[in-house]
Amino acid sequence: QLQLVESGGDLVQPGGSLRLSCAASGGTLDHYAIGWFRQAPGKEREGILCISSSGNTYTYVDSVKGRFTLSRDSAKSTVYLQMNSLELEDTGNYQCAARRTSCTMIDHAYRDGWGQGTLVTVSS
Repeated sequence: QLQLVESGGDLVQPGGSLRLSCAASGGTLDHYAIGWFRQAPGKEREGILCISSSGNTYTYVDSVKGRFTLSRDSAKSTVYLQMNSLELEDTGNYQCAARRTSCTMIDHAYRDGWGQGTLVTVSS
């Protein structure tokens, strides 16, 4: 399994931006779909976006469309989640996960590695 480490979470005001990173150690992300999940306080984890091994991106939550984007840097074995115009409802623990096949929003379908998460707090 890949070892994934997220970083970049922070306390930010509404309307602000953050860039989260999902870095792999002990392997490359090139052949994996990377999904991003978040769990808000008191809520279940939800899949929000995914980037396929070929670079196609999929957004599963309407509220982040137009605000969150994904990119990958193969040389750094890192996937980035750029989050703009952050809202209070974006608060949560953000995790990335790897899957050898295609993107999906179903968390238990990701069996090739999970990170511990990075905390994003949007508050004024």
